Amino acid sequence: MTTMHKRFTSLLITLLGLSSFAAADTPSFPSSDWPWWRGQTRQGVASADQTPPMTWSETENVAWKTPIPGRGHGSPILLNDRIYLITADQERRAELLLCLDRKTGKQIWETVVHQGEFFKTSGREANQKASWASSTPATDGERIFVNFYNDQAVYTSAINLDGELDWQTRLCDYQIHQGYGSSPAIYENLVIASADNKAGGSIVAMDRQTGEVAWRRDRPAKPNYASPIILNVSGKDQLLLTGCDLVTSLDPTTGKTNWEIEGATTECVTSTVTDGKHIFTSGGYPKNHVAAVLADGSGTIDWEVNTRNYVPSMLEKDGYLYMSLDAGVATCVNAEDGETMWKSRLGGEFTASPVLAGNLIYATNEDGTTFVFKADPEDFEKLAENKLDGTTFATPVICDGKIYIRLAKDQDGTKQEYLYCIGTEQ
Repeated sequence: MTTMHKRFTSLLITLLGLSSFAAADTPSFPSSDWPWWRGQTRQGVASADQTPPMTWSETENVAWKTPIPGRGHGSPILLNDRIYLITADQERRAELLLCLDRKTGKQIWETVVHQGEFFKTSGREANQKASWASSTPATDGERIFVNFYNDQAVYTSAINLDGELDWQTRLCDYQIHQGYGSSPAIYENLVIASADNKAGGSIVAMDRQTGEVAWRRDRPAKPNYASPIILNVSGKDQLLLTGCDLVTSLDPTTGKTNWEIEGATTECVTSTVTDGKHIFTSGGYPKNHVAAVLADGSGTIDWEVNTRNYVPSMLEKDGYLYMSLDAGVATCVNAEDGETMWKSRLGGEFTASPVLAGNLIYATNEDGTTFVFKADPEDFEKLAENKLDGTTFATPVICDGKIYIRLAKDQDGTKQEYLYCIGTEQ
């Protein structure tokens, strides 16, 4: 949408006496879609009405694999017969949204969201495990929303389903510390995005159609990487942020504070999950912690342990938390009191978050190995171990009986990314 079009739309709304921020239902999707970070539940839970593969390799159960230009650690999203993911191509000086055909993996279109030397930071270099395209897009069914760091600031952009840039809104200045990877969230008529950083961050809610800012909240001047997550907990929808030494709950419609407590730690990456009563926070700098916070506004922390669950987000099922820790250990914890039920070494290091499909957990390490084990609090039971040749930092997507894995291979001294579709041929 051009600036003139946005002004005309705003003027028309004013003349008609309408509010550009009138409430709308949060879009819903069939179970065959994966519309945003961590899936429809926002908690890494895939639809139970499917049977994804349990075994695969480079030569077994690969429906297709397709090369991806540039580099990125963001997960794909799935809408109807298409796949969307972001990437950053330093040779072309371009940050891109790609649209792929879901049946074949072939590229349908690309949109240059930003052009220029986006990787210039004027200071500290990003962490080696970071990328310039670490966010996961979100969709409302009509457009795709993406977050990018560019030219020392963070922007949220909306691209329609034909690949045209509708609007772009600047969130705030951004000072690179480790990198940027926060993903946008959809709620009612809004898309909500955050950019915590040492220069002073913001969380911003924008109208999905126009990009006009509905509300904005300043955040502490501290580095932090968690995405805003909207969960129905303690009887109402809450917009939850962890990190910056705080656990914060906002009203997603207005941005007003529901409650806020000192807790978590400074730098968090994980996205919080809930058992309906607590929200569970974890972080890794300057302290390791996993904690259960009552989400009723009482400020109560029911329990806290010093487990290092820094980057991969947790799963919650039937009152238990399941984690694939950064150091390659699977663990199950009682959500009510923090008691460790079991631990078992998987191997390797983990950046990607685990995904729950039915009663099975799929956890992928940085070496491209996916472990499949049961979500059972009584004992650890590994069912399968599957290796692809390459490195993986992006969280897989499990949807409609398929598994989508983003992986980078060493080819002629450079990294070539691929998106794999694991499953029987379509």
